[in-house]
Amino acid sequence: MLPNAILVQIPRQKVAGYLLSIHHESGAGKAEFFIRFGFNPLQWEALAVALRAHVVNNQIANILETNYGTAYVVEGRLESPDGRNPWVRSVWFVDTGSQIPRLVTAYPIMV
Repeated sequence: MLPNAILVQIPRQKVAGYLLSIHHESGAGKAEFFIRFGFNPLQWEALAVALRAHVVNNQIANILETNYGTAYVVEGRLESPDGRNPWVRSVWFVDTGSQIPRLVTAYPIMV
């Protein structure tokens, strides 16, 4: 499991302004995906809650050490409002000198 998973930081801008923004240059495809499963840009907190549960309930699939800290890749089902619960990869980063994981991104994976 992700170290300190219960302390993860999921900023509003990362969810509302990126993962659920159909206008974001690199996030639009992700937004379309999450919206298809019932997430709503106006209620971004629902996706934040689901991502928090995702990181607590799923195993680490990969770890990458960098000069700036450690990246953790978590894979598994994401609880969605429509109940279809797609497979999602979420990426979390813990900066050197910190113990608090922060959300980098999340996107669908094929299994």
